[in-house]
Amino acid sequence: QVQLVESGGGLVQAGGSLRLSCAASGRTFSMYPMGWFRQAPGKEREFVAAVSWGGGGTTYADFVKGRFTISRDNAKNTVYLQMNSLTPEDTAVYYCATSVNERYGGTSRVRYSSDIDYWGKGTLVTVSS
Repeated sequence: QVQLVESGGGLVQAGGSLRLSCAASGRTFSMYPMGWFRQAPGKEREFVAAVSWGGGGTTYADFVKGRFTISRDNAKNTVYLQMNSLTPEDTAVYYCATSVNERYGGTSRVRYSSDIDYWGKGTLVTVSS
């Protein structure tokens, strides 16, 4: 069993920044890739970013490239999402996620919702114009 708890969401003005955190527990965090997804009101959940088990590999959705940065600290069992240059279109609930199908997996293991084994409960990000 894996528990994922997100934090760091809130209200921010367009152009501002937020840093999301996801604390993991229950399994050996450092063995598995981690991802961030988001779901805006009335829309399907979509992939945002992923980081490989060791942190050396990252993948981003096109709409966040150059603005968001995913990272992890395996010593703290935590994954982060630094979000800069936020726009109202980034308003959504942001979810932390992982797949435990393969140890030492790459970012492709958490690229699609259907591959996810564990989800956090999400943290709301609201960007005002």
